[in-house]
Amino acid sequence: MWRHIASNALTFLVVAVFLFGGVLIWAQNEYSAEGPLDQPICLQVQRGTNMTRVSEDLADVGAISSPVMFRLGADYTDKTQSLKAGSYLVPEGASMSQIVDIVTRGGASTCGTEVVYRVGVTRATVQVRELDPSSGRYQEIVAFNPAEADVPAAYTEVKAAQDTRYRVALAEGVTSWQVVEELSQIDVLEGDVPDLPVEGSLAPDSYEIVPGDTRQSVVDRMQRAQEVILAAAWDGRAAGLPLDSPEEALILASIIEKETGGAEERPQVASVFVNRLNRGMRLQTDPTVIYGITKGEGVLGRGLRQSELRRETPWNTYVINGLPPTPIANPGRASIEAALNPDRTEYIYFVAKTLDPADGHNFAVSLDEHNRNVAAYRRLEAERDN
Repeated sequence: MWRHIASNALTFLVVAVFLFGGVLIWAQNEYSAEGPLDQPICLQVQRGTNMTRVSEDLADVGAISSPVMFRLGADYTDKTQSLKAGSYLVPEGASMSQIVDIVTRGGASTCGTEVVYRVGVTRATVQVRELDPSSGRYQEIVAFNPAEADVPAAYTEVKAAQDTRYRVALAEGVTSWQVVEELSQIDVLEGDVPDLPVEGSLAPDSYEIVPGDTRQSVVDRMQRAQEVILAAAWDGRAAGLPLDSPEEALILASIIEKETGGAEERPQVASVFVNRLNRGMRLQTDPTVIYGITKGEGVLGRGLRQSELRRETPWNTYVINGLPPTPIANPGRASIEAALNPDRTEYIYFVAKTLDPADGHNFAVSLDEHNRNVAAYRRLEAERDN
């Protein structure tokens, strides 16, 4: 009889082990399977919350099928204590495993409300916007120029929220003076920038910031980014360029940046200046004259006078030979790469095609051809003025 009981017990144990293994495999499959979410959502994880609360929030919006399984999966993978506060984009059909990874990975939030401080060539803008999870696009809530308008209530409200993100976005072609001036107006940053950064040394890009960051630390990040971009472009430069150093490449890149906003045109514009330098011709470019007048402190806001084109300054390339002594703005990556890998052309002249800068330029090899292009542009100006 005891042998019979022992045999039954062993059989039961074997069955129980198989059942437990089957349940475990099923649970693992469910944890990794596509979830019930039929459209993306923005999940907010508040500071001080826990995985239990997160699992309940996810269940309430129909993102997971089982809060218990979600928590067990997080425990099993040792991620329960790695929960990070923030706003996270949870994609359609995300599995419980994917969601746990999203909320424990850390780093920048991926959705919700953000404030973007845009430093442009002609103006600065503060933009408050929010990601629409269903479209993946940001929707603008409010935008204002801090120098021209009162602070909107919407800006004050989002600043009070814990999960608001902040970014500083530099446009290509801004000057170092403009950057420092606008950083001084950003009220979530602290401290001063005691020394104006060298012109050209700041990389136009978007930089994530957090309240309490110092202005100098943001400038330092911009400078490190530009150093990396310039070093890589210099290492990959074309042979035979009339440039003796990365610093000269940066000067040329800044001129290219101010002469054209069209990415496809930059290598052609670069070829004109390289050809002129190789032939010993003066660059004769208006943006350098403007920089000699403004020193990068604001926008000229009018056309150049003939007397200014003739006036000698270190930056007036109608008067000086070769490159000016410093960059005239902070060039972006595309202009730096164009300066160091220009198109191979015979062009030595260019002029705008139309009155709209977005339409690009007409390029010419001979002075006669260039004069015809200039005459066509002057006719457009005359038609506009009549």
